[in-house]
Amino acid sequence: MAKRRALKKSINNICGELFAEVVAATLYSPDAKVEIANDITGAILKLQGDIISRISHTEPGNVKGFYKKLREDFNERATEIVDQICNLN
Repeated sequence: MAKRRALKKSINNICGELFAEVVAATLYSPDAKVEIANDITGAILKLQGDIISRISHTEPGNVKGFYKKLREDFNERATEIVDQICNLN
C-alpha cells in the first residue's frame, strides 16, 4: 500500500505543478485567454481524478501491464496539457 500512496502523492504533485503553471501563465501574460486557461485547469483536475481513481482500483491478474498502461496514459495526457499551456501565451 505504501507504493500506491507514493504514486498518488507524485501524481498530485505533478498535477499541482501543472495547475500552478497555468495560473502563472494567465497572471504574467497580458494576452492570455482566461476561458482557455479555465478549460486547461479543468482538464488537469479531470486527469488527476481519473488517474487517482484508477490507482485505487487496480486490475487483478495483470498488475504490471495495468501500471504500464496507466503510466503511458498519464504521460500522454500530461504532455497534451503542457502543449496547451505553451500555446496559451
